[in-house]
Amino acid sequence: MSERVIRGRIDRSGALVSGDPALLRLQQRAGGALEKPLALPNLARLVALAQRLQREINRPLIAADDHSDIHALVRIVPDADGATLEITDWRTRPVAQPQIPPITEAAVASPRAWTWECDGQLRLVSLRGGTDAPPVVAGWEGRSLSELFELQPDDDGHFPVLQALARQARFTGQRARTDGPGGRLVTTLAADPLFDATGRFTGFRGTALPEAGASTPAPAPAALSDPAFGSLPLSDPAFGRRIDGALRGPLARIIATAETISGQFDGPIRADYARYAGDIAHAGRHLLGLVDDLADLQNIERPGFKAARDEIDLGDLARRAVGLLGMKAEEKGIRIDAPPTDERMPATGEFRRVLQVLLNLLGNAIRYSPENSLIWIRLDRQGDRAMVTVADQGQGIDAGQQAVVFEKFERLGRTDSGGSGLGLYIARRLARAMEGDLTVDSAPGQGARFTLSLPARDGV
Repeated sequence: MSERVIRGRIDRSGALVSGDPALLRLQQRAGGALEKPLALPNLARLVALAQRLQREINRPLIAADDHSDIHALVRIVPDADGATLEITDWRTRPVAQPQIPPITEAAVASPRAWTWECDGQLRLVSLRGGTDAPPVVAGWEGRSLSELFELQPDDDGHFPVLQALARQARFTGQRARTDGPGGRLVTTLAADPLFDATGRFTGFRGTALPEAGASTPAPAPAALSDPAFGSLPLSDPAFGRRIDGALRGPLARIIATAETISGQFDGPIRADYARYAGDIAHAGRHLLGLVDDLADLQNIERPGFKAARDEIDLGDLARRAVGLLGMKAEEKGIRIDAPPTDERMPATGEFRRVLQVLLNLLGNAIRYSPENSLIWIRLDRQGDRAMVTVADQGQGIDAGQQAVVFEKFERLGRTDSGGSGLGLYIARRLARAMEGDLTVDSAPGQGARFTLSLPARDGV
């Protein structure tokens, strides 16, 4: 990971007119050149957005060439003549190149296999069973491949079918689960790409071969009297683990399906249906957030919980939080004044947990700030304390509410669907576990200022 800043300059037409060597090399490997339009689609879209809004943008950036994937943070500052780029946290990872063997005639001809065909959007258009294959599932027509087969990642966390779809190439070894007689079947999918006379990709044709002896009984619905649900108090750590295990998977599938419908990735649908699917995805994310909060609550309240002591920079973590939530702020016209890239505040704390606290504070500030307002983030040091403050221009919190705002499940009388009432409680518990604290300074009508303080660390 590189801490240096990589700079570049874009003119009003979107061409890269100057840049540090690393940026120029990436532009050239993507097929572009100096004085030519940006050849990096993700970066070009962010530059266009910054120029259109005439507002500074901080975002995570993902780019790639033939040899590596690049993950970084980019700061784009637009002006009358174009935009200035500052790229930090540049990390390079080799591109996974799975070895894809050819589909064998034996696999295609196996009497135990299903043969299937799908279109370019992975909707099934054909499904047939071999002479010894399990019965074909009823109602498969028009369903997506991922709906009929619950795709499983390989040992490296990749999905061969999705990699093949991106490359319009052959794939094998895609493991999946699907319904079969007497339970769930574990299958292995393989397919060749299909193209029309003009060379346009039209889908896949392949096989699904059930693994011998790999079926699992279908899980029976849990009764309300099941001890997993009815006999454990909320304070029991097993409660959180069982809720997490029971809800996380189904909620993730609901969200993924609703986002697919809302985004109309399987084809156009009526606008009101798309909005309804978007509402379902939003509700699913809210419930999944509650599951995350409950799991966190169980974790930090267990005896002996300790946070790691990492060497961190509060300035870097504040900019990361802005990069992750900047789009949500822009949707409300909110401007975030983040610490500049050269401002640092060395501290000691667990990297992941400090970022979690800052995301909670910044997310709350965005949620409860009026449109077209300002949120600012400031760094400070007092003695042996390193501090970061998130301040907004919201309604503020009176003295009575400040006394309870950090309590468990406290939502200050709000009846909206945002938040679980656990975020600030967890944030303060985490701060204190890292030998720091989280405090609030506010008054009605004057916004709120939440300050996270941690042990300071000397260094640059």
